[in-house]
Amino acid sequence: MHHATDNATGEADGSSGGPLLLLAMGTGIAERLFTDAHRARLADLTRTDPDLVAHDLADPPPAVAAALAEAELLLTCWGATPLDERVLDAAPRLRAVVHAAGSVKHHITRACWDRGILVTSAAAANALPVAEYTLAAILFANKRVLHSSQRYRELRAPHDWRLELDGAGNYGRTVGVVGASRIGRRVIELLRPFDLRVLLHDPYADEDEAARLGVEAVPLDDLCLRSDILTVHAPEIPATRHMIDARRLSLMPDGATLINTARGSLVDTDALLPELLSGRLRAVLDVTEPEVPPADSPLYDLPNVLLTPHVAGSLGEELYRMADLALDEVERYALGLPFTEPVVPAALDRSA
Repeated sequence: MHHATDNATGEADGSSGGPLLLLAMGTGIAERLFTDAHRARLADLTRTDPDLVAHDLADPPPAVAAALAEAELLLTCWGATPLDERVLDAAPRLRAVVHAAGSVKHHITRACWDRGILVTSAAAANALPVAEYTLAAILFANKRVLHSSQRYRELRAPHDWRLELDGAGNYGRTVGVVGASRIGRRVIELLRPFDLRVLLHDPYADEDEAARLGVEAVPLDDLCLRSDILTVHAPEIPATRHMIDARRLSLMPDGATLINTARGSLVDTDALLPELLSGRLRAVLDVTEPEVPPADSPLYDLPNVLLTPHVAGSLGEELYRMADLALDEVERYALGLPFTEPVVPAALDRSA
């Protein structure tokens, strides 16, 4: 395999300054992803035009087509063009893709693996804000913060809150984590300081693995039965579609809260709605199916639902964490070192 160090010395094409890199991502993303310091670091590590961003590799303008033909590295983010056979044929020198975001499933195709292209992603960086959102949701849900805020707005008067909120609080509560993904593991780590029992369901995590994480491994039905809070962190694959269905929702205790920051398809929305409309269950939903509920959906107005528009992942300055990780990987490639966060095709069958 061609190594980055060939280009790092300038031997491959008679120039110097590291491997030739092309930015490829959706319109407006690069401007939000990189600070001036990131751009300066990119210029130090590679030969790249930081002002040239490929928004469309399938039908590229001449300047992008020329850069793609020479590029050894692609630095991608949200909105990147799928790298199919046709795009790869136009990129004969491409050796690696560094994705400055989470899942690579949208743009890394079978053709990339067939050609031996190396892939890395910043999924580890994007996992952190999702886990932080989940931690906040767990603590607020057990404390009944949404309920008390809404009731206070209605009453605007003294009230016996201790009586109304009897049974609320985080002490001794049980949290069920579905999926020992990067995010699921980070959630478990963040929960350690609190007086909570944590259950885990993951078909690939046995009791020994659960013991290392300090949690109890249980079948999914048991987790549903025992959890005051059920938080979903499994990947979107055929086996997980509607894994939280009508039967499993019916197992959840009265007053339990479902948190979904993974993908909307993991929960059967048609089965969840009656449970929410009756008030038996509560929910914190950052993702839904469809991605944006219809304008007349009860999810927008139900007092026992906190609905957010898929914002748990990296936003604002949190994007810089993904850029930092991506540039660390670019540096490793330029030095001829293996990636710290490689993506391998076998793992994609059971990851996001």
